[in-house]
Amino acid sequence: MKRTDQEIHATGRSPDASEAYEELDIDETAEPSEHSLDASAYAQPRKFRIAVFASGSGSNFQAIVDAVKRRELDVEVALLVCDKPQAKVVQRAYAAGVAAFTFRPKEYASREDYEAEILRVLEEQEIDLVVLAGYMRLITRVLLGPYEGRIINIHPALLPAFPGVDGIGDAFRYGVKVTGVTVHYVDDGMDTGPIIAQEPVRIEPDDTLETLAAKIHAVEHRLYPQVIRQISEGRVRLEGRRVVFE
Repeated sequence: MKRTDQEIHATGRSPDASEAYEELDIDETAEPSEHSLDASAYAQPRKFRIAVFASGSGSNFQAIVDAVKRRELDVEVALLVCDKPQAKVVQRAYAAGVAAFTFRPKEYASREDYEAEILRVLEEQEIDLVVLAGYMRLITRVLLGPYEGRIINIHPALLPAFPGVDGIGDAFRYGVKVTGVTVHYVDDGMDTGPIIAQEPVRIEPDDTLETLAAKIHAVEHRLYPQVIRQISEGRVRLEGRRVVFE
């Protein structure tokens, strides 16, 4: 398994940290007293854990992290997965204290090979939801199988119109009057999964490609954390291609 230039960057207890603790003589046969406390009653509930996959600057990653900091989103951003170790999103992850798994696809024999390693990391990190945020690679059955119904993507157009890598530019050049943002579940196709949420964005006569992109990104940064929150709260159910909100 190739590990060169691939690291999980996270804080944790040192393997030899046990040396700092004295061995205690504990009577395991002792009965709890009438006034003993049950520690489980004070245990914090496990937070919903997400992994964000990104390839570029990571503005959607940052929007999710910021929503968590503002307490608008009660999840743990537990992991960043990035196929470009030098991408800006990796630096954003370091700054936010989020573990980062980076890899170089060319160092693997196939897409399935590097996804098998990603899957191992996701399982180790106990990830509940995979959030694609500008991750510029198709997902294979290696991840889709174990995480079916638990991978979502955001696309800068109103699907099924203008799928693919340049949804903003394609809509602008086509001359449509309304485009928008779509959040959808991921399946085997390109931007073909069941739609969870959409929000329209009007293209004004004086819009340029740059101003339209700014409007699209503003909607993305607001809509994606909202959808993640609804999923984490168990308010979204997938029935075939139909997404039901509770």
